[in-house]
Amino acid sequence: MSEHSFNLTETQRAFRDMMRAFSDEKIAPNAEAADREAAYPWASFNACKEADLCGLGIPEAYGGQGADMVTQAIMTEEISRHCASTAVTMLISKLGMLPVMNFGSEELKQQYLPRIASGEIQASYCLSEADAGSDVASMRCRATRDGDSYVLNGSKYWITNAGISDTYTVFASTDPEKGSRGISCFLVEKDWGIQFPKHEDKLGLRGSPTGEVVFDNVRVPLSHRIGEEGQGFTIAMHTLDRSRPTIGAQAVGIAQGAINYAGEYMKGRKAFGGPISELQGLRFMLADMAIRTEASRALVYRACSLVDHDPDGELTMFGAMAKAFASDTAMSVTVDAVQLLGGYGYTKDFPVERYLRDAKITQIYEGTNQVQRVVISKRLLG
Repeated sequence: MSEHSFNLTETQRAFRDMMRAFSDEKIAPNAEAADREAAYPWASFNACKEADLCGLGIPEAYGGQGADMVTQAIMTEEISRHCASTAVTMLISKLGMLPVMNFGSEELKQQYLPRIASGEIQASYCLSEADAGSDVASMRCRATRDGDSYVLNGSKYWITNAGISDTYTVFASTDPEKGSRGISCFLVEKDWGIQFPKHEDKLGLRGSPTGEVVFDNVRVPLSHRIGEEGQGFTIAMHTLDRSRPTIGAQAVGIAQGAINYAGEYMKGRKAFGGPISELQGLRFMLADMAIRTEASRALVYRACSLVDHDPDGELTMFGAMAKAFASDTAMSVTVDAVQLLGGYGYTKDFPVERYLRDAKITQIYEGTNQVQRVVISKRLLG
């Protein structure tokens, strides 16, 4: 296995401190309302936009900051300590633009990346369908060549930022007989006729809209095909390898937020003649929560550093490990945080129940943790 390791640089440490203060001041006040009202967190998004965070992962040549992946993970983690929905708003446009950055034409890069970096527009990633989530090769969305354009028909499901985003990176079959080798990738603008008939009423991540995206004879110029025809499956997997570690970072942030809140609560809650923080059984619970979260953070940062330094090495396996382990950790830590608050933890008056609900999706999206274990075992067994 690769022995590549990393240490946070002074710049990364300073950025972490800045992001921590920013999240406390600008993100935390909006988090509860976004969840309660299932409303897009515009105030938090605009604060991120003003802080130039929208372009953190976009190359400098296209108006972004060109930050390394560990720095991007730090941003995601610190925002997620208070609001996982806002963290998704910062992740989804990068996810939508990764195919453009790595496989798109220079024309597409010049046309869209600077506007994403400035926060002028947002992007979504359209891969999953109602009957084709982890089984991407069974997708039914079709793209038919018609002269100098393609005509898209079909629908995508579970799409983050559906209706909010201005552009949609869409995977569709251009040759159904070839299965996964017949999938192609397209960049489609919202105003070209995309429909959004349904949004989900979700358990968690309620401030991030998730919905159906429908294409009914939507015409896409040939210039907006990303990569070559039939290259779509490769593009999709290449993209997910590079985005899964940031889902791990989101999970770490959720877990850390739960630890922070539970620890403060324990110091103030009195029982049996003193604060419950003096009870050894509860102290050990909190310690175990911190141990698992710190291990998750280290694995996430390692996977992120592989994106920057060794993407052709073991990124696929370590990205899957980071996503699976960190999200499983977030779920167990938030369950324990609710337990530490007792009956109060089970109410919406305290944020730990929101952390628990938000944690669950990290085990599901961008490939379920069962799929991650398939990926890991394949790598281990050759």
